[in-house]
Amino acid sequence: MKNSRTSQYLDSLNINKMRFGLGAITSVLSRLGHPQKSFKAVTITGTNGKGSTAAMIAAMLHKAGYCVGLYTSPHLIDVRERITVNGRKISRKDFDRIIVCVRKKVVQPLTYFEFITAVAFEYFKTRKADIAVLEVGLGGRLDATNVCRPLVSVITNIAFDHTAYLGRTLTSIAVEKAGIIKPHGLCVTGVAQKKILGLLQDICLQRGASLYRLNHDFRLARQKNGSLLYEGVYSDVKNLTVPLRGEHQLANAALALAAVEMCARKGFPVSETAVRAGLQNVRWEGRLEVLHISPWVLLDGAHNPAGIGALCRSLKKDFSFRHLILIFGVLADKDYRKMLQKIVPLARVIILAPLKAQRAASVAAVSQTIRSLGRMPVVSQSVHQALELGLSLAGSRDLICATGSFYLAGEVKQTFSKLVFCDNEKSKKVQGKKVS
Repeated sequence: MKNSRTSQYLDSLNINKMRFGLGAITSVLSRLGHPQKSFKAVTITGTNGKGSTAAMIAAMLHKAGYCVGLYTSPHLIDVRERITVNGRKISRKDFDRIIVCVRKKVVQPLTYFEFITAVAFEYFKTRKADIAVLEVGLGGRLDATNVCRPLVSVITNIAFDHTAYLGRTLTSIAVEKAGIIKPHGLCVTGVAQKKILGLLQDICLQRGASLYRLNHDFRLARQKNGSLLYEGVYSDVKNLTVPLRGEHQLANAALALAAVEMCARKGFPVSETAVRAGLQNVRWEGRLEVLHISPWVLLDGAHNPAGIGALCRSLKKDFSFRHLILIFGVLADKDYRKMLQKIVPLARVIILAPLKAQRAASVAAVSQTIRSLGRMPVVSQSVHQALELGLSLAGSRDLICATGSFYLAGEVKQTFSKLVFCDNEKSKKVQGKKVS
């Protein structure tokens, strides 16, 4: 049961408020005794793939025997999902206790993300974490997670998102994200654009940091037997399996493997056995997650044009279905026109689902955009109604895909589990095989 006082306090912080600056988080961490200094860290930023990459790194380090904290955002259902140690989310008792502890140390008002970051760091300290894997919330340079000095910094990729905060060019976005690169530090990246790579190389040169690039310094390739071969900076690993769906997850896995290599150089060795076991057992909800079989119900948190592009490629390559029924919900500050331009042509039916989030785009505005693309969407009154409608329209060989926002993903997971339609046998999850 939730503690009403702590829930009310978190709600009062306003999850939608964002702030660039380290003053407030630095102040409260100082008053807490600098818990972020009690563990080593890996910091991950990028436009897409941060959470998946973080989960893979944490899984491999845990299998190697380390006590591993993992801090990610956003959550799908329960805020405690953001804070885990060795794969288990923080208990309600510990969460409530540490919230009270942190509240007592707050002098300068904190945003929701800053406060939860402080809670995570304090929890990792109390659990005596050896290392914590930290997903940046927004940007990097002035993000609350950037108070740590990481063993290695990871920049997954650079694309357009959060332009109101990070700037309207890829260069300005890259500069903000490159803020996690520390003087004389190590950075691994999957950035592919030549101009942005050049910028990262210049920044690393200025800071005396080393940059390692995907498909140049390390890579992940398929072997004839279907397994994966990692050709790394310092060593190679054969017969790897990545259960997360989508070709883009191979890039994320390569980045995770490179980051683990760098951790090994900094005193955290990981055996090949731990690498294989960690990757093979990693799970990450809300990313090409199959909720149901016959008809297929697919959930993906893609929330920007690049993410939707990856989803579309996966739908074409990894899935076999007759008709696509799209359930779409999105935040108002996203470039949802470009998102829809990519995925609408694949859909037989488009159902709009209103989100409960304050930042949600109105279904009227999204509907108008879809009509301008020559299609007529169906407007539902709730996510529950959208799911029921999608299920009523779907044949056994069809695929229902809910996408556009992690907020939609969270609402779908909550709603779907309550549908009588979903019995234990039919709702079994599958990973790693082509849907046919």
